[in-house]
Amino acid sequence: MQDIWHQFLTNLKQTTLLEFIAVFAGIASVWFSRIENILVYPVGLVNTIIYVYLSFKFQLLGEASVNFYYTVMSIYGWILWAKRDMSSQPIVHVTKSDRKWWTYQLSFFLAFYIVIYFSLTYLKTDFFEGVIPWADAFASATAFTGMWLMTRKKLESWYWWILTNIASIPLYFVKHLAFTSVYYVVLLIMAVFGLIEWRKRAMKNS
Repeated sequence: MQDIWHQFLTNLKQTTLLEFIAVFAGIASVWFSRIENILVYPVGLVNTIIYVYLSFKFQLLGEASVNFYYTVMSIYGWILWAKRDMSSQPIVHVTKSDRKWWTYQLSFFLAFYIVIYFSLTYLKTDFFEGVIPWADAFASATAFTGMWLMTRKKLESWYWWILTNIASIPLYFVKHLAFTSVYYVVLLIMAVFGLIEWRKRAMKNS
C-alpha cells in the first residue's frame, strides 16, 4: 500500500495542465447530465477532445476510440436534446429500457467488446506493447454503450457509466495518469447519484 501511495503522489505531481482541464470539464459535464441539462454536451466536448490526445500519447487506444466516439455522439446528443415539439417541450425524455432496448444495448456492448478486444490484441503484438486488451476493451465497450443510451435519455446509461468508471480507475493508474484515476473515482460517485436522479425522473415520466 505504501508503494502504491508513493506512486500515486509521484504521478499526481506529473499531472499536466491539459489533464487538469479535461478532468474538471468532465466532472462538470457529468453534473450537467445528472440534472438533464443540455450543457452536458458542449462542456463534454472539451473533455473528450483533450482525452483523445492523451489516450494516444499513453497508448490507451481503446480509450482514444471511446473519446473520439464521445466527441461525435456529443454533437448528435446535443442536436437530439435540443429538439422540441409543437409545445416547446423536449422530444426525448428520461425513460427505462424495455426488453427490446435491453437486447439492443447488450448486443451493442458485446459487438464492440469483441471488435475492440481483437483489434487491440493485434495492435499490442505489432505496434503498442503497453496496451491491455481485455481491460481497455471492457472500459471502452461499456462507455460506448453508456454514451449511446445517454443520447436517448435511457436510465440504464448510468449502469454502463458505473461499469466504465470501475474499469477505468485501475486502467489509468497503471498508465501513470493518477489524476485521471482519481477523476474516475469522482465520476463513479457522481454516476451513482445520476442513477438515483434519473430513476426518479423515469418514474415521473412513466
